[in-house]
Amino acid sequence: MDQKSSESKTEGANKLKPLRYIQYDSARENEYLTAMRQLISKDLSEPYSIYVYRYFLYQWGDLCFLAMDPDSDNLVGVVVSKLEPHRGGPLRGYIAMLAVREEYRGQGIATKLVRMAIDAMIERDADEVALETEVVNTAAMKLYERLGFLRSKHLHQYYLNGNSAYRLVLYLKEGVGSIGANYDFPPAATNTVAAVGSDPSQLPPQGHSSAQTLLL
Repeated sequence: MDQKSSESKTEGANKLKPLRYIQYDSARENEYLTAMRQLISKDLSEPYSIYVYRYFLYQWGDLCFLAMDPDSDNLVGVVVSKLEPHRGGPLRGYIAMLAVREEYRGQGIATKLVRMAIDAMIERDADEVALETEVVNTAAMKLYERLGFLRSKHLHQYYLNGNSAYRLVLYLKEGVGSIGANYDFPPAATNTVAAVGSDPSQLPPQGHSSAQTLLL
């Protein structure tokens, strides 16, 4: 059997497995945090320090959800979020990190994780949910727009690699977001690199990473 056929069978087997979705458990921090950093940092040119992960997990661990392989109990997908008042106004959820292992992509895992995070935010009375994604990231754009996110702002050269970003917002309540939306953005590019950004103004001092969250 050639290598290509073997990889195809492995990928097919992964698609048949019903994954286990769980909420982050701080009691298993050592296990989960290590796996999360490995997954999220794998394809990043400037990975987050452990302090950024802890910033989110210590305060909003209940807004972090994981997809686990039921056979190996390995982490195959994760979403990390937060929820707090935005500039004294609406209670804004923020999707900071989203990643899925390469061989598990295309199964709707990212969509499931994001929906779980949004549902948890709604239970906590969130008004809206925001995130950033590179303008070249059509895969992420399609995912979020299917979930109802709108492009609210174009951020020129937002990342350290020089790429620009869109800020996307999902309004959860009628009347929220009617003021201050900015739609001066160019057409989306066609590159399918998957990367969603974290908001550096809301993080501990870390600088601006070129691809903060990824792997849909």
